[in-house]
Amino acid sequence: MMKGKKWKRLVMGVTAAMLSASLIAGCGGGGGEKKAEDGKKMYKIGIVQLVEHNALDAANKGFVDGLKKRGYEEGKNIEIDRQNAQADQSNLANISQRFISNKSNLICAIATPAAQTVANATKDIPIVGTAITDYVSAKLVKSNEKPGGNVTGTSDMNPIKEQVDLLMKLCPNAKTIGVIYCSSEVNSEVQVKAMKAYAETKGLKVETATISTVNDIQQAAQSLNTKVDAFYAPTDNVLASAMPTLLSITDAAKKPVICGEENMVKAGGLATYGID
Repeated sequence: MMKGKKWKRLVMGVTAAMLSASLIAGCGGGGGEKKAEDGKKMYKIGIVQLVEHNALDAANKGFVDGLKKRGYEEGKNIEIDRQNAQADQSNLANISQRFISNKSNLICAIATPAAQTVANATKDIPIVGTAITDYVSAKLVKSNEKPGGNVTGTSDMNPIKEQVDLLMKLCPNAKTIGVIYCSSEVNSEVQVKAMKAYAETKGLKVETATISTVNDIQQAAQSLNTKVDAFYAPTDNVLASAMPTLLSITDAAKKPVICGEENMVKAGGLATYGID
């Protein structure tokens, strides 16, 4: 994997773990009567993850590790309700209602669609988002500087210009780049728009194909294969959860795939220049 300098996640206000600690300490409503080991209140945290893939799994683990470092440990003073929606919108809605019914003191929403669903379900419970590209485009906050409402968190916006430059360096003869992304993910649309705009300034043509589920990936890749010289894979959750499907087509055609983040490279993509 190609690695450039380390990129830190952009932060809206404070880090998710620090924010969660302060919000938990200040939350008086909700929760049950169960007491922590020190006799103080036991707080309830709901974690909803859109789908299972390495990047979102890492975000989940990182959130829990961050809580522990700040004195909030599962079984001692917090209860964690972990839920995975398996990329299903109805599951996201049901999980959101579950957290509300259980009177969670804090919700961690992992990935844009998860955060959007939870934010639509409650305006009272504090929500910390992670693995989210652009909170404003997703209509989760009014602005990154002053989020307002009950949502905040961290952004995983990738360094798209550097990734396109890397593609040009590794594939100097490439003239047309193929991009596949899920049409219902705002985070992917933001990335593709930025990638296309920058690539065109470099004289590259960009061909796109949209998907709705993992079942569409093979056909989308096949439709682009004869038109493009290389592929760019944004941090799209549907795509990230099924990289082997994409690579089964691109590898056979000897078309390189430059990825939006490192776990997609670990799954078989060629290279990335990404955040740490």
